[in-house]
Amino acid sequence: MTPSNGGTAERMAAAITARIAPVSLALIAAYAIALAFMAATSSGGLDSAGRPLGTDFSNVWSAGRLVLEGAPQAAYDVVRHHAEQQREFGEAVPFYGWHYPPMFLGLAALLATLPYVGALCVWQAATLPLYLWSLVRIVGAHQRETLLLGLAFPAVFVNLTHGHNGFLTAALFGFGLLLLDRRPLLAGVLLGLLAYKPQFGLLLPLVLIATGRWRTAGAAALTVVSIAAASCAAFGAETWEAFRASAAFTRAVVLEQGDTGWHKIMSAFSAARALGAGVATAYAIHAAVALMTLVATLRVWRSEAAFGAKAATLLSGSLLMTPYLLDYDLMLFAPAVAFLAHDALRDGWRRHEPVALTAIFLAPLVARPLAEATMIPLGLIATLALFACALARARPHAAPVRTLAHAAHR
Repeated sequence: MTPSNGGTAERMAAAITARIAPVSLALIAAYAIALAFMAATSSGGLDSAGRPLGTDFSNVWSAGRLVLEGAPQAAYDVVRHHAEQQREFGEAVPFYGWHYPPMFLGLAALLATLPYVGALCVWQAATLPLYLWSLVRIVGAHQRETLLLGLAFPAVFVNLTHGHNGFLTAALFGFGLLLLDRRPLLAGVLLGLLAYKPQFGLLLPLVLIATGRWRTAGAAALTVVSIAAASCAAFGAETWEAFRASAAFTRAVVLEQGDTGWHKIMSAFSAARALGAGVATAYAIHAAVALMTLVATLRVWRSEAAFGAKAATLLSGSLLMTPYLLDYDLMLFAPAVAFLAHDALRDGWRRHEPVALTAIFLAPLVARPLAEATMIPLGLIATLALFACALARARPHAAPVRTLAHAAHR
């Protein structure tokens, strides 16, 4: 397809591509220096500020230790969980809460068989390559540039410093969508494994149902039920009850009261709360954003749009749907941009698309500090911009398909 802007966007994309290697290498070097400095100034698994290396990973490792000690339900007890962290890191260590469903406890226990720093390194070393592999498979060309950009993506540094699961989440989502039409059952299994992040399951099932992808939906549902049943058998039904009870704490304290910090949460709800809105008003604003996201996403998925645009719409839309969105969750930007790049390399770049995607790519580098200093919700703005880019790429193909069976056949 010939670009509608007479090649201006193509020239801009070429200029940006020429700078990929030096800029990416500079960012990667900066991350490596920062990580090396953190390691060099650490002591006993704590950084210079008295926080565990990998901060949030301490909640995973501590929950795993409680499982190994025969008390998996204690991971959802704030006092006992914090006591486990204090036993490893000292009385002054901040509390990092465990908010995952019991199906994630098995992996946490496996990691907890290792010393803390070793477990952190194994966790990141095992999941980072999966994330990079998914990007290479999605783009399908320019492997060197894709790998460099994948490593240089600022959310990678955020995940490394938090010891988080963003690499695994991005890989499962990316591979799940990539295989959706070619291997629907395997895609369903991969997407079902995302159940450890239930906040990202608001949009995906509706898309699968609305497009008649029943085999994928069934495989995903069976996967969720299977791993939930396995966790119930392994850790007891009382662990699920403890998780249900702890969800009230997560909602009231972490989300609604903002004890985590409004600048760390990237949702419309958090932006409204940071700017002074009450809880009910913030939920209403977020519900409006979520409804518009749902309608637009379903329209795209029931259209003849290129698959990359559909995938990017679902990925960015999944971020917009949840009120509980931390800056490390912006890892989903990477597969979304990769899907858009795949379509652009094949069909041509849209006007302003290269510049917009570059700005979105860099946003996680400053989203948190900017929000903390100015209350400007850059993370939310970047997510909305990514969603808009996906919609813009889908727009020329907006005619809806006639039947769900047609969508399923495609």
